[in-house]
Amino acid sequence: MSDPHQNAHSFLCAIALFVTLTANAQEWPAKPIRIIVNVPPGGGIDQITRVAAPRLGEGLGQPVIVENRGGAGGNIGVEQVAKSPPDGYTLLAAIGSTIVMGPHLYKLTFDMERDLLPIAPIARTLMFLVTRPDLSANTVAGLVALARANPGKLNFGSPGVGTGPHIAAEMMLRTAKIQATHIPFKGSAETMAALFGNTVDFAFDPGSAVRQARAGKLRLLAVASSSRTPLAPDAMTMAEAGVDVDSSTVHGLYAPAGTPAAIVMRLHREMDRAMRSPESVKAVAAVTAESVYATQEEFASQLRRDRERYGIVIRGSGIRAE
Repeated sequence: MSDPHQNAHSFLCAIALFVTLTANAQEWPAKPIRIIVNVPPGGGIDQITRVAAPRLGEGLGQPVIVENRGGAGGNIGVEQVAKSPPDGYTLLAAIGSTIVMGPHLYKLTFDMERDLLPIAPIARTLMFLVTRPDLSANTVAGLVALARANPGKLNFGSPGVGTGPHIAAEMMLRTAKIQATHIPFKGSAETMAALFGNTVDFAFDPGSAVRQARAGKLRLLAVASSSRTPLAPDAMTMAEAGVDVDSSTVHGLYAPAGTPAAIVMRLHREMDRAMRSPESVKAVAAVTAESVYATQEEFASQLRRDRERYGIVIRGSGIRAE
């Protein structure tokens, strides 16, 4: 049987914690806020966050400091925030692939959905299907037909096993019911170089490929998104091309689970305002991403849907991160 004195003590401790968190929320923020970016310096989300942070700080009345904690597929930075005190002073800016694909690829010491609280979207990244310019197929339908006529003989590049571009390609192969050989590289730059050098036939890329296609170095076939994008207005969607693949993901701002609702609501309001500033909109476009705005509930629902659909592909393809 349970000890009534112990139960009473636990109840009082819970009440004390609630009172403390409520009081802290009322006087928050009383010191600088730290945003942990889960990738090394220079990445798209890092660039966007560093532009948005001063605008967020203006709204909150406190400096916002940005720090990078990359490594382990982005999970080092995520874990640090997931295990931080839920007081609104340590936040996470994370790439979408880590949040929605990571749980299916890695054995984690934390739970993405249980231990993190989505606050607001930062930007949507899109995957573009590109081929080497001299490939005989110049449409998605042509690429599918070529792969179907030569099972396993075409190859595709990616920045590594379990990366977003790798999984986007696997989605296409599963949807179109075709085969191709995966050649993983160490990063997007090597993948692009392999396309330029005709080492691989096609690849999915989240941004640089658009610029390379405009320069005539690659052939852009489609965008793997639910709708066309102003980033490449002439590119049809994969669905329009007959292969319904949406491999977009959403970068976002998160807090540790248990952060008081009043703090979360204010963070959402101020981050939404910061991301609508002309400087932030320009920073998003500069890294070939799309601005996206949503309520906290809409953002959380999108993450749940994305986590589920990527899980189906990852498990079905037997992909495990290296």
